[in-house]
Amino acid sequence: MKNSLFKNFLIFLLVFILIASIFSLYNASVGDDVEEIGLNQLIEYINKDEVKTIEVEGDKINIALINGLKKETHKESAESLTAMLSHFDVSPEKLEKIGIKIKQEGSVSVWFSAILPFLIPLIFIGIFIWMMMRQVQGANSKALSFGQSTARLNNPENKNQTTFKDVAGAQEAKDELYEVVDFLRAPKKYLSLGAKIPKGVLLLGAPGTGKTLLARAVAGEAKVPFFHISGSEFVEMFVGVGASRVRDLFKKAKKAAPAIIFIDEIDAVGRQRGSGLGGSHDEREQTLNQILTEMDGFETDTNIIIMAATNRPDVLDPALLRPGRFDRQVVIDLPDIKDREAILKVHAKNKPLDQKVNLKMIAQRTPGFAGADLANLLNEAAILTAKHNQKIIGMPELFDSIEKVMLGPERKSHILSDKEKKITAYHEAGHALVAHILPNADPVHKVSIISRGRAAGYTMKLPLEDKHLQRRSEFTDELAVLLAGHVTEKEIFNEVTTGASNDLKKATDIAKELVTVYGMSDALGPRTYGQREEMIFLGKEIHERRDYSEKTAEIIDKEVNQLIAQAGKTAKDLILKHKPILDAIATTLLEKETLEKEEFEALFQNTKNKV
Repeated sequence: MKNSLFKNFLIFLLVFILIASIFSLYNASVGDDVEEIGLNQLIEYINKDEVKTIEVEGDKINIALINGLKKETHKESAESLTAMLSHFDVSPEKLEKIGIKIKQEGSVSVWFSAILPFLIPLIFIGIFIWMMMRQVQGANSKALSFGQSTARLNNPENKNQTTFKDVAGAQEAKDELYEVVDFLRAPKKYLSLGAKIPKGVLLLGAPGTGKTLLARAVAGEAKVPFFHISGSEFVEMFVGVGASRVRDLFKKAKKAAPAIIFIDEIDAVGRQRGSGLGGSHDEREQTLNQILTEMDGFETDTNIIIMAATNRPDVLDPALLRPGRFDRQVVIDLPDIKDREAILKVHAKNKPLDQKVNLKMIAQRTPGFAGADLANLLNEAAILTAKHNQKIIGMPELFDSIEKVMLGPERKSHILSDKEKKITAYHEAGHALVAHILPNADPVHKVSIISRGRAAGYTMKLPLEDKHLQRRSEFTDELAVLLAGHVTEKEIFNEVTTGASNDLKKATDIAKELVTVYGMSDALGPRTYGQREEMIFLGKEIHERRDYSEKTAEIIDKEVNQLIAQAGKTAKDLILKHKPILDAIATTLLEKETLEKEEFEALFQNTKNKV
């Protein structure tokens, strides 16, 4: 505010000085080449008959001499020229020889000389006061608009609206949401039967599964105004601002009804109350209370549907999830292989793909990918194609993009020494060998010793089909595969390296979950151990409550160690039994650096037949 006032004052001063300079130049421009003389000199010229003409202009006297020179002088403004000359005893005969002209001042000159000197300061003072008042009003208007909603309005008249056709996969979610669309299109069909459409629809799903896209599709299908805002935009440092913005948002939506309000990342304001941090009347809780009131207040005839999205439904306040508020919860799962293929087709529409590109094969290689991951995959493939100065995206670019999204870019500058390269080759060969032999492990699709991300090498294992349930035998085989690299290093080089640290962490986590989460321990039986509790502090899970004794903790540790030891023994037995195949895989990796699925299986079979 102070800086703005100082800036306006400085501009005002500079403009005033500029105009004053213009007037000064205007006044100084008249008579720059005329010598100014005194009245005594004028009388002397008249008496010597050297004056040709005299022109009187106000109190200014312009004199033209016979020799061509021009002079000027001034008289008193209240006295005439003849009266002044008579005081100096100039004879009338001398004056009769001189051409005397009286020039009347024009309206412009009068305005400049008389009115303008008084008017300009007044104008400048008025402008300065107006600028100051404008600044004060602007500050007041900003203060008043501080509590207004910042929601963006997507008008149904806009072209290129998103519809359900633009959303691939998620068929069950689209079926659930179509009821909302149908109600907004034809509410009488439902109201005539006494049906009430859910007031709130909560979209649940992992990040990138298309929650926001589905909300936009609902608005596009229903062709109604769509107000969208993020949950974090309600919260400010001043208590009460968030609640004010909620009131303003619902007020705007009621005027535009029927309408949809979409709150993205609602967990930013919808977390459970009474956490003990920040008091019971902090800004976030007041905002949540206002949302609850607006969703289930005294007004029951408002034709507004509230949609929200979150990937953390476990932290939401129970009052948000009860009937009458977000009473319909739509779960959006990660896409299966058919949905992934459909999503890839949608994102590949504007990209030139090679005719040999098989999107189904890409979908098979991307289990666990969300829609956003698949879009990123195709975008990375397009960037890679442009980088290679090619015009068409092929399968090699798509395969490379899958690995880039999963593991990170190739680290070409990360050059291993010959010894480290050999250790990495045997490490990855151990993973691939055990994974290929064990019946419940995922098939090997690729083995490489090229560094990507933080990994010196990697073995890509992908399931043949999407899995929703996992058996104990699959977990135990996965543990053996994870420990195979560590066991191989120990058996071949008689020592281990830090390259297996991530494998050991994953193996420990799986073994612990088998015992404490999935109830797959024979010694402890089918129950869970430990309860994770989230304290709302920096949004992190920082506490796990133990609901078991120290004796049970010892048994848990013993069971975890036993699972890992058994998996290590399984891996060791397979590696020793098929050591020639292990050597062949490692040798080939040192030569080619990468083995695809077909090459790996052929090498395994050929070596096995020779042995």
